[in-house]
Amino acid sequence: MAAEASSSSMETAMSPVTEEEVSLTVKWSGKEYTVAVCGSDTVSELKRRICEATNVLPKRQKLLYPKVGSKLSDDSLLLSQIPIKASIKMTMIGTLEDEIFVDQADSADIVDDFEIGQEEAVDIKDKEVNKQKLRRRIENYKIKLRNPCREGKKLLVLDIDYTLFDHRSTAENPLELMRPYLHEFLSAVYAEYDIIIWSATSMKWVELKMDQLGVLSNPNYKITAMLDHLAMITVHSDTRGIIDCKPLGLIWGKFPEFYGPKNTIMFDDLRRNFVMNPQNGLTIKPFKKAHASRSTDQELMNLTQYLLAIADLDDLSGLNHKDWESYNEDNVKRRRHS
Repeated sequence: MAAEASSSSMETAMSPVTEEEVSLTVKWSGKEYTVAVCGSDTVSELKRRICEATNVLPKRQKLLYPKVGSKLSDDSLLLSQIPIKASIKMTMIGTLEDEIFVDQADSADIVDDFEIGQEEAVDIKDKEVNKQKLRRRIENYKIKLRNPCREGKKLLVLDIDYTLFDHRSTAENPLELMRPYLHEFLSAVYAEYDIIIWSATSMKWVELKMDQLGVLSNPNYKITAMLDHLAMITVHSDTRGIIDCKPLGLIWGKFPEFYGPKNTIMFDDLRRNFVMNPQNGLTIKPFKKAHASRSTDQELMNLTQYLLAIADLDDLSGLNHKDWESYNEDNVKRRRHS
């Protein structure tokens, strides 16, 4: 009986990662770190958790673990598909970004954007496993307010790369790669909207670019907060596989007295980032080849009109933001008629 009990205890200790949250030990740079994961998490999510503990970016991490070979190099693989045991320590090799800071223009460009069908988007949003990931992100991710949330204001969430800035082109001065009318746009909408910046890059990159573009020091508007890739979650799509996305529920969960689905709109050039909140996303035209396009790009100027036109609505969630350009045209016609 004692042997059976001992065997049962050993099986429990050595059991693979399941749907229940378990703690894994990661060894790096002479120290040990504990990260909590579930079987439904991907390797990408595991690396994000390790980044939260060590500040080593996921792209800088190499994970070593007995008998799994190269599986931990596949970011899309579910942890339940890898024989990881909570009782065994994992080793991570990686370097802090402070020591090897490289401009994000060196990173691979994402060109395979896509749109999830409405029914599948609803299914992804409502899946309990994704709700659980969101709850964990709300609990663990810290949002640092740069300026107080303002009562009665709507919320505008903005991406950086290809939305406000052409991060792939080169220039002696970053201002040459800034999207036209950026400061005019932010100054105008600030009267009605709190502004949060959310980039799928590191916080160091976010702070650097926003500072270089003069966004953090402009006297005509204030940025409420800035979020980075650690605020994102991974979800599974039946048609597209594993997706990284930006769940607005994180912000709503942190500041429920100020923001929610009815008063939030998010701009991003990648539609996949809206998969957890498709009704709140507006796909902005990417700003690329800045030197050739900055003389003709009017996107932010036109979107200013749209944001101000819908600012008086009590509920933004019923709008189809795909039709924002026709909404602007209809408003112009009504004003002319009146």
